[in-house]
Amino acid sequence: MRLKEKIALITGGANGIGLATAERFAKEGAKIILWDISEGGNDVVERLKKDGHKAIFKKVSVTNEDEVKKAVAKARDHFGRIDILINNAGITKDRTLLKMSKKEWDDVIAVNLTGVFNCTQAVAPIMKEQNYGRIVSASSNVAIRGNYGQTNYVATKSAIIGMTKVWAMELGRFGITANCIAPGFIHTAMTDAMPEEVRKQSLPTIPLGKWGVPEDIANGYLYLASDEASFVSGICLTIDGGAAR
Repeated sequence: MRLKEKIALITGGANGIGLATAERFAKEGAKIILWDISEGGNDVVERLKKDGHKAIFKKVSVTNEDEVKKAVAKARDHFGRIDILINNAGITKDRTLLKMSKKEWDDVIAVNLTGVFNCTQAVAPIMKEQNYGRIVSASSNVAIRGNYGQTNYVATKSAIIGMTKVWAMELGRFGITANCIAPGFIHTAMTDAMPEEVRKQSLPTIPLGKWGVPEDIANGYLYLASDEASFVSGICLTIDGGAAR
């Protein structure tokens, strides 16, 4: 098993990509710390336990620095260490620039960017002490090519790439790698909420002619979190079916 006995903290793990990642990691031997603002995380953890895996759930808002720090301390007390951080939690509040409200901007920045900062800053000292860690964050292929009506979302996902490169430089000497993944169109509740016309228009831009599934991204997270990627740091792995950039 590729993550045997590793302790993995996954944010936004109650559904979609986070859920697929929790299930994939558990099958590979990881012990799961699941965070989400949805109580649905309890159901995920119960299913994992029934399958013989070790997992705990905590309702956490990654935007709340104090809440994050307390939850990290509790997770460490429970498992003794934290080896992997998957910064997966994210939201969208799409609007064109001229129509976007300050709240729509602030809300997306708070979850997608400040939330990643909060979680990484809280976990990194533990990884430093261990002289081992894997930090993998969710960017997006729109960070590279832009996307109509997503000023706030694209800003956060572009920033994730930059922060990842900084963390690779700062934390590498402590045995910590930092990478990110840039998904393309993936079938999740978030993308299912997009207008049907937008979804149809996306297919011609994807050479493989289909959208991805959450497991495609979970597999990318798995690689970057594993010891197979021990010499990989500071990269953004794009998983988007070859979508036009």
